[in-house]
Amino acid sequence: MAVQANSAKKPVVTSLQNLTLSFGGVAVLDDVSIDIFDEELLALIGPNGAGKTSLINCISGFYHPQKGNVFFQGQNISHLKPVQRFKLGISRTFQNIELYDGLTVLDNLMSARHNMMSYGVISAGLWFGKARREEIEHREAIEDIIDLLELESIRKSVVGSLPYGLRKRVDLGRALASRPKFLLLDEPMAGMNSEEKEDMARFILDIKELWKTTMVIIEHDMGVVMDISDRIAVLDFGLMIAEGVPEVIKDDPNVIRAYLGLEEQEAK
Repeated sequence: MAVQANSAKKPVVTSLQNLTLSFGGVAVLDDVSIDIFDEELLALIGPNGAGKTSLINCISGFYHPQKGNVFFQGQNISHLKPVQRFKLGISRTFQNIELYDGLTVLDNLMSARHNMMSYGVISAGLWFGKARREEIEHREAIEDIIDLLELESIRKSVVGSLPYGLRKRVDLGRALASRPKFLLLDEPMAGMNSEEKEDMARFILDIKELWKTTMVIIEHDMGVVMDISDRIAVLDFGLMIAEGVPEVIKDDPNVIRAYLGLEEQEAK
């Protein structure tokens, strides 16, 4: 397996150790281990059914592997529920958009701040003191995201009425609403045209640079992967077959065979 060390010697944010996951006797992840470093953008690639989304689900707590552990900032979080991991600073987008179609963009973004609100029903009803101060703070945080993702013109639009590319952007905004330390992006550019992909790639790089957020992204567009990722990990039938910087991965014969395709390599 091709392996490239992290040259910056940055601390490990998340460590996946010997993750093994199966459903009905079918192995989805087979003894997968990898460290994810502070402020890096790790791309997770592989053919359909390789276990990419399952790996993200293990990190976020939607799946619990039969073996292995997930560590976040030195803490074993394998036993924690998704909401507990969210409160630690882990957020995600979904391959299939999971938004409140009947609510506005602003309301969808605010919904992701719900677990961060500490005032009670009475305070909210009176709209005084702590409730008012917290609401203002949450709205300010959301306004930063609206500016970052250029959502100003659609802030009051009902999400269900928006075109697909904009809904994907709102989905990213909702994942950012909690100001996560670790962001999991499950095919954020799937179904987009080339212009929409360029915009999304730009937003992701802005998040990395401005917010210093550590990210894992699942993406099938190899041009995008090579352009924006610091490091790439490759899964094939639940096995981690390669890991390294883009320059190393693109020439790895195992990756070419499993993902890029022998025909493509021969055409070169």
